[in-house]
Amino acid sequence: MKFDMHCHTREGSIDARVSIREYLEIIKEKGFGGMLATDHDSYGGYDYWAAHRDEMPEGVIVIRGVEYDTRDSGHFLVIVPDDVNIRLLTYRGMGVEALTRIVHRMGGVLGPAHPFGMRSSSAMFFRKLKKDPWLFREFDFLEGMNTCEKVSANAMARELADRYDLPCVGGSDAHKAIYAGTCFTDFDRDITSAQDMIDAIREGGIAAFGGKEREFLRSHNKRNWFATTWGFRAFNFGVGALYTPVRRHELNQLMREEKGPFHSVDHL
Repeated sequence: MKFDMHCHTREGSIDARVSIREYLEIIKEKGFGGMLATDHDSYGGYDYWAAHRDEMPEGVIVIRGVEYDTRDSGHFLVIVPDDVNIRLLTYRGMGVEALTRIVHRMGGVLGPAHPFGMRSSSAMFFRKLKKDPWLFREFDFLEGMNTCEKVSANAMARELADRYDLPCVGGSDAHKAIYAGTCFTDFDRDITSAQDMIDAIREGGIAAFGGKEREFLRSHNKRNWFATTWGFRAFNFGVGALYTPVRRHELNQLMREEKGPFHSVDHL
């Protein structure tokens, strides 16, 4: 069953220009079985689909995910079971260690998005994972194909996955209709829920992944300019710091629901 594993929608990501309905129409035409909605620190696209499911294209499914902005390691793709309280994951700024412990405690999986992509938001351009590379052994997968990135960046991502024996997924990272479904992940089973996808990733159920990188233009180099990189990092850090009290409140609520503490959750 073929999925696009990195998708942004107008309903959930401020920088996306494609609606979730249009996204589904495009990938259905391309033979996909579904998409993992990974809006930026938001479940807006998934929530819109769930609220208007009867009006959506039939034969394609949406799995709830998120692209989470950590404070110290860039962007991570996160999937948790459908019945889990996930408001905590809509407030950017957790450290990667806290994020990993919380997601695993909730029964979910996570992995770095485009690890050699934009310097402002990709894991291998942060000091944290260079200092503590053992953290890669705590992740569940890695994005090995992202159509936004250079061929060389995707090749290095796959080499990194091989080094730590991590399965790879392919995702278009599409923010515009033209790029929807340009990367894929094939599963060896039917996927009808987030739990199905979590189980497939844990059990070696990714049969194949791939796609084609978009044409890389000179103008794309602006993404890695010093001002762009550090401007975004400062913004992300500042907003994340403002969210700290809200994250702590959400974590306390989650602890009450789980009836047990989250041990060693630092840098929340």
